Amino acid sequence: MNEANDNPVSGRRLATIGNMVKLPEYRHAFTTSAIRHLIFDATPRQDSKGNSLPTNGLFEAGAIVRVGRKVLIDLDAFDAWFDALRSTSA
Repeated sequence: MNEANDNPVSGRRLATIGNMVKLPEYRHAFTTSAIRHLIFDATPRQDSKGNSLPTNGLFEAGAIVRVGRKVLIDLDAFDAWFDALRSTSA
């Protein structure tokens, strides 16, 4: 069975956080806690003084898919977000 969910309707490759970190292309780059931290930083939030904190853009990139309590990662959107992040920091 493929670790990523190949959805034939939309063509999106979706994976849970646990499955994502087991895939060969992400195994040595990300841990489960690192992905969870990226998801936490993807949503708008405020500090203790009420100032809004910047997001990392992962949600806006469409890489986070929520279905009820289940959080899935769109692997293609995640790769595009990561490549854009990497190219702007260089």
